[in-house]
Amino acid sequence: MAATKKSTRGGSTSAKKSAKRTSAKKKSSGRKYSPKAGKSVEREMKAMKSGKLKSGRSGKKVKSRKQAIAIGLSEARRSGAKVPRKKSAA
Repeated sequence: MAATKKSTRGGSTSAKKSAKRTSAKKKSSGRKYSPKAGKSVEREMKAMKSGKLKSGRSGKKVKSRKQAIAIGLSEARRSGAKVPRKKSAA
């Protein structure tokens, strides 16, 4: 009878240990981008698709999806929306 308890106990502790390892991962707290930032990006994407989005001082048409997103996030930052900081170039 004692041998039976040991075997079941050993199996359950190993299962608990593996569960602890997976739950040790740090969870992110809340949203990274605010809904306001999402609306800004959405607006810029629509402008790009209709061919009305122009880039900075040169005034050339924006054709890249990534560039349209960058412009939208930049405007959201300027208006004070919650947007993560830019990654440094270095």
